[in-house]
Amino acid sequence: MEEGTAMKVLRIVRNVVLLVLAVCFCAVMALCVLGWQMYTQALEAMPLDQKIRQVQSQESYTTFEELPDTYVEAVIAAEDHRFYQHPGVDVIAIGRALVNDIKAMSYVEGGSTITQQLAKNLYFTQEKELVRKVAEVFMAFHMEANYSKEEIFELYVNSIYFGSGCYDVASASHSYFGVEPAQMTPDQCTLLAGIPNAPSVYDPTVNPDLASQRQRQVLRLMVKYEYLTATEAGDILAA
Repeated sequence: MEEGTAMKVLRIVRNVVLLVLAVCFCAVMALCVLGWQMYTQALEAMPLDQKIRQVQSQESYTTFEELPDTYVEAVIAAEDHRFYQHPGVDVIAIGRALVNDIKAMSYVEGGSTITQQLAKNLYFTQEKELVRKVAEVFMAFHMEANYSKEEIFELYVNSIYFGSGCYDVASASHSYFGVEPAQMTPDQCTLLAGIPNAPSVYDPTVNPDLASQRQRQVLRLMVKYEYLTATEAGDILAA
């Protein structure tokens, strides 16, 4: 009798687990379908090459070649250190973000790559929605299949918000430092690289102390990912 009861309990548990898995699978498939629809509708409204020409036509557009190496390295270290290794989506970063979101019981970390952020800036809203996130993934793969990493990075820094009404790297370097992007010092490069993470918080004209703290964080990441030595990072702060 006890053995029969145990078998019944096991069957019930098995059926519940299978049901949960089936529901999760259906939910994931629904998200993928809705995300695909959002992605295709965005491209139908304006094809990617046309959208990119629109960005490149900006008077203040800055090419990759005009960007200081220190700035490029600082942005990659701060935003997407596997930028040159992933195909547009960083599975490791997404997994880490998922774990942190579960721990916090809320959406606190997105795990978006530079390519995904570019997709969001060009086509989608800033709202934290799962369907939009899936559409963003499809768009990121599309971008990576058609453009080089350097082109993607170039478009990214010409379409992100830096605070103080600046929506590209040239406007930001002019506004904060009074120089062209190519003329930025290592100190200016590492300060500017940290601002887009939270422009209203790290705006150096409004919150200089917080901007400085963020710059130190960027420098620590550059040391961690071997773009700088600890001595070189210290020299930048002391300049």
